[in-house]
Amino acid sequence: MPILGCVADDFTGATDLASTLVKEGARTVQLLGVPRPEDPVPEADVIVVALKSRTAPVHEAVAESVAALDWLLAAGCRQAFFKVCSTFDSTDAGNIGPVADALLARLGAGFAPVCPAFPANGRTVYLGHLFVGTALLNESGMENHPLTPMRDANLVRVLGRQTQGGVGLVPFATVAQGAGAIRSAFHAIEDQGRRYAIVDALTEAHLRAIGAACDAVALMVGGSGLAIGLPETWRAAGLLAAHGDAARLPPAAGRAAVVAGSCSRATLGQIGFARDRVPTLTLDPLARPDPAALAGEAIAWIDAQAPDRPLVIAASATPDRVEALQRRLGREAAGQLVERTLAEVADALVARGVRRLVVAGGETAGAVVSRLGVRRLAIGPEIDPGVPWTYAPDIAGGLHLALKSGNFGGRDFFLKAFAMLEEGR
Repeated sequence: MPILGCVADDFTGATDLASTLVKEGARTVQLLGVPRPEDPVPEADVIVVALKSRTAPVHEAVAESVAALDWLLAAGCRQAFFKVCSTFDSTDAGNIGPVADALLARLGAGFAPVCPAFPANGRTVYLGHLFVGTALLNESGMENHPLTPMRDANLVRVLGRQTQGGVGLVPFATVAQGAGAIRSAFHAIEDQGRRYAIVDALTEAHLRAIGAACDAVALMVGGSGLAIGLPETWRAAGLLAAHGDAARLPPAAGRAAVVAGSCSRATLGQIGFARDRVPTLTLDPLARPDPAALAGEAIAWIDAQAPDRPLVIAASATPDRVEALQRRLGREAAGQLVERTLAEVADALVARGVRRLVVAGGETAGAVVSRLGVRRLAIGPEIDPGVPWTYAPDIAGGLHLALKSGNFGGRDFFLKAFAMLEEGR
């Protein structure tokens, strides 16, 4: 019977969380979209349900998240985890606070710890402020995010503007004292009538202590780093058995390709690195704001390339180009244009024999896997922190997928990903 049931607000974040748990020895299965009532419960310690709800209208995000939690509870999960981005992507109008409120209400609980820290990828929380590397969140480039611009690094304030419950803080000095002190701080904040506590974390050791302190909470809210200490806690309680290689995937075969829709600094750098090494096409939605025409351009280009080399097709753009497209079409329509285009391109790539596919960007990943009809992913080895290879068995011939958060990965990520699978062939 599963121990933990997770609801993730986007597809790349779900694979990030699943990868973290697999590395810690927990058998983890990722499901895409709200499971149907008749869907079988996977043989796993953890089930992660990936939704495309991060930027959905609030009422839709709440309804889908509660439906996913209902299925997970019916499957027997003991605890719940609401996975959000490590940069806490959410405007003041939603969606983290309203979804967390609804999940707490469904669980009949009154308190949840909140921590998006992921030190391995440079995300740390200090005195309630979220840092990306050495920069405050609102000075990291996230202030220019096309859908969820983050202009306040103080998470106590950010979450406080979204939720109906009060928000407290478990500061670094308390976290450094270990799980017992953190647990006591949780009780004190709940006794004050506050619903949430932002928890500081600067190191993996802090995250492991926080995980140990979460042994009795009904709901956790945060990035994948918050889950690092959970399997160790379950083993100590006799809930988690020892497993073999939880990250083994079938051998890779077929063509390799990347589709990128993220406009983050990290993804733009990865595209630039790849451009000088493999065939790369950059689409321009501003010059041609028509998904069918853009996809047709990409497909014609794909058909003209040699079949033995990885391909990169990107609709990513610099902040000024993104802003110009949003002024022309509106923010929502601009995002949908890129998503529809790249979903069609990915479908064409798979139809042409691509069986190793990297997708960069959470919204893009959601559109692509929905178009391909992927419902379940096995979690494999990690390429870079937070980004594993996965395997979709329900695609004819199988499909290896890497769903990369826009902000994650080194400059050589795309080539490194394919080299990893080549080594395993």
